[in-house]
Amino acid sequence: MSPNYIRSFSEGCLRPPTVIGQFHTLFFGSIRMFFLGVLGFAVYGNEALHFSCDPDKREVNLFCYNQFRPITPQVFWALQLVIVLVPGAFFHLYAACKSIKQEDILQKSSYTGFYIFSVFLRIVLEVVAFWLQIQLFGFKVNAIYMCDVGALDKKFNITRCMVPEHFEKTIFLIAMYTFTVITVILCVAEIFEISCRRLGILKNQ
Repeated sequence: MSPNYIRSFSEGCLRPPTVIGQFHTLFFGSIRMFFLGVLGFAVYGNEALHFSCDPDKREVNLFCYNQFRPITPQVFWALQLVIVLVPGAFFHLYAACKSIKQEDILQKSSYTGFYIFSVFLRIVLEVVAFWLQIQLFGFKVNAIYMCDVGALDKKFNITRCMVPEHFEKTIFLIAMYTFTVITVILCVAEIFEISCRRLGILKNQ
């Protein structure tokens, strides 16, 4: 791929053809990633070290923590951000290879349809991630986790584990749900903006 293609691809990713799309990129790329990268590490970074059960043995703590966290929230949200970026990246890669200018995307029906499809796919991926987050983490982190250790030690089946900083984690969960809802709303608004531009209600950039 030539440097021109790379430049066109990067410009397309950073500067989508719609105003709402550009705001979505700013919100998605800056606020959401900063929140996850900086605050997420501060809240979840040492969780495994401070997760303790009764009896406080290393093998019990590790076993119960793996049961409590099949996947860590940071990894889940990082995967979510990457996967949601894929449809837009594919579109802008296609536009770069076809030498399609950003201002021309909303002028030709085939380009517009392809772009709308990529936005719609982002919505679907965000909704799926929202549902998975509910299944994995719920809406609240309790201070006590009841761990089934029957497979580890037959002397007892259930043990109590202390979840560190559970209130902070609850707040962080709600914030990540909120970010997902905001990005879905922005994607829907972007489709609405495109429709208005195609109908002539709004002037093209």
